[in-house]
Parts: sequence; C-alpha cells; structure tokens
Amino acid sequence: QVQLVESGGGLVQPGGSLTLSCVTSGSLLQFNAMGWYRQAPGKQRELVATITSVGSTNYADSVKGRFTISRTTNTVNLQMNSLKPEDTGVYYCNGRTWRGGTTWGQGTQVTVSS
Repeated sequence: QVQLVESGGGLVQPGGSLTLSCVTSGSLLQFNAMGWYRQAPGKQRELVATITSVGSTNYADSVKGRFTISRTTNTVNLQMNSLKPEDTGVYYCNGRTWRGGTTWGQGTQVTVSS
C-alpha cells in the first residue's frame, strides 16, 4: 500500500517561514495530483495547495502569494512564508491515484504564535 510521510512542522513566529515535505517510498508517478490540506482545531479540513503530474498548481486564496507547492520524483514540498497565526493547524499530504483513490499522510503540526 502506498504511504505518504510528512515532515517539517513546528513552532514559528508570525512572519516566519517553514518548509513541509511529503515523501513516498515509491514514485509520485502513481499519483495524478498531489496536495496539501490543513485542519485547525474546531474547523473542517481545507485545501491549501495542489500540483498535478504535469506541474500545474492551484492555491487557496488565503495562502496565495505566500505558499509555494513543488514536487520532485518522490517528494512534494510546501514552502510557507509570511506565516500568520491563522495558518496554525495540522497539515496533511494527499495523493490522488490514477484510479480515483486517495492516500493521506499522518499529518504534521504547524503552530504560528508569538
């Protein structure tokens, strides 16, 4: 079974930066799209950014201009700049398979606080 493993979360001050990484033991060729989602306490999980197998990207309005999603052969990254307290939450890596299934990572905590 495909596994996704996130890393890079932590505590950062407002205005700071963090880079999240999501690694698969196989290859991202098994996915037609990858994405990052986040869930804050008491809120629903929301889309942050996506990237397709051909490199097309989309961002939530709340992070556009501050976050950048990218991918390599087996890793999808999320560079987060100018972080705000409202960016706090558990960030999850997601992969959509060519057959329409989805795979989720375990999540990594991001806390933006002074």
